[in-house]
Amino acid sequence: MKYLKYILCLIPLSLFSQNDLLNEIDIDTESNGYTIAAFKGLKIVNFESTKLVAKKEFTFIVSHRFGSLENGFDNFFGLDEAVTRLNFVYGISDGINIGVSRSSFQKIYEASLKYRLLRQQENGFPFTIVGFNEVLINTALDKIDLPLLEFKHRLSYVAQLLISRKVSPNFSFELAPTFFHDNFVLLDEQDNSQFALGLGGRYKLGKRWSINADYGWHMNRADNSPFKNPFSIGFDLETGGHVFQMHFSNAQGMNTNTYLGQASGDWGEGDIYFGFNLSRRF
Repeated sequence: MKYLKYILCLIPLSLFSQNDLLNEIDIDTESNGYTIAAFKGLKIVNFESTKLVAKKEFTFIVSHRFGSLENGFDNFFGLDEAVTRLNFVYGISDGINIGVSRSSFQKIYEASLKYRLLRQQENGFPFTIVGFNEVLINTALDKIDLPLLEFKHRLSYVAQLLISRKVSPNFSFELAPTFFHDNFVLLDEQDNSQFALGLGGRYKLGKRWSINADYGWHMNRADNSPFKNPFSIGFDLETGGHVFQMHFSNAQGMNTNTYLGQASGDWGEGDIYFGFNLSRRF
């Protein structure tokens, strides 16, 4: 019943502002000499894209990731083990965004800063480059289990450089070199400071649809780690004032340090998670 109520709450989001985003669907190649709309969503799937929220615009993103499909009816194909992330993003300017979020996965609170450094231009600079930084607080750590736990152990930090290119009106790709530092790690053998390289892309299937995928290559994962590199694939649907993203991933956590550092699923064994990101702008 609680999931039915949750779904019903989402329905009104698709009933308003049906013209604003649809009017922009075909106007996505150039603006004042700059190439725009390499990605229509703020995320590709897990990884941040180079898209930013416009100046004085407020965007609310509901991200939902169900439990593993592997267990079938035992957990109703993941419905019984779903996690949710609520993310609020505001455009201070066209090139600077701030955000705050809360995820039920490890009860993580996050503050973020996203800022454009360079933009792709027709017959000019070939890439868009955006910086992304996060500070995260894991409030699920329990002092009963960890008697020496201090507040500093709950903190994690992320620094990413997002480099994208819109190759054609239909195809865009992104590279995302990433550094993240967890003050507390689950394995003694795992370095607190970790490095990864993200790869992602988007291919338009029509005016409103695209297929997206991203992959994270963790470069210094501990040899005995049970975690995997995250691979995700899904579809974007543009409707009215929001972008609806549906996807499958082997990572249930949706914060950068959790999907890169703690992806536990295995595509080869059908241990994957279905989810969605629903972005509504105001």
